Amino acid sequence: MDTHQPFLEKVMAQGNLKSTDEAKRATEVVFRTMRDVMSDETIERVEDELDKTDETAEDLWEDTNPLVRFLSKIRPQLEIKPENFLIRLQQEANLPDADPAAVLKAVFSATKEDLSEARAQEIAGFLPDEIQEMWQQA
Repeated sequence: MDTHQPFLEKVMAQGNLKSTDEAKRATEVVFRTMRDVMSDETIERVEDELDKTDETAEDLWEDTNPLVRFLSKIRPQLEIKPENFLIRLQQEANLPDADPAAVLKAVFSATKEDLSEARAQEIAGFLPDEIQEMWQQA
């Protein structure tokens, strides 16, 4: 059984997705986009906290594409508009029938369960306006 099943089942249920495969794709895109807007130090602190949880999303947090992982370490943080955050989720995760806002909130909610309040607030500081509001509501 997939060690991320409980995490992915939460995302699937809360995001009204059809499968844990869709939930995994959505989570990977959301995490990649989150990392794109964060500092390297915050990315590492989030990874450290996810690594210590029972229901860890650590493997999903680290990008599976070695080239993308390398490039993200050498390029500066990106500024992503809230609408682009959602479009990127829908397109890159290949979820044409899903509500990207609901999926985003589902990933945020499942992730926040595995993080301390301090780390959750640190992440919020990097997210663009409407996305930050969704993070706070999750």
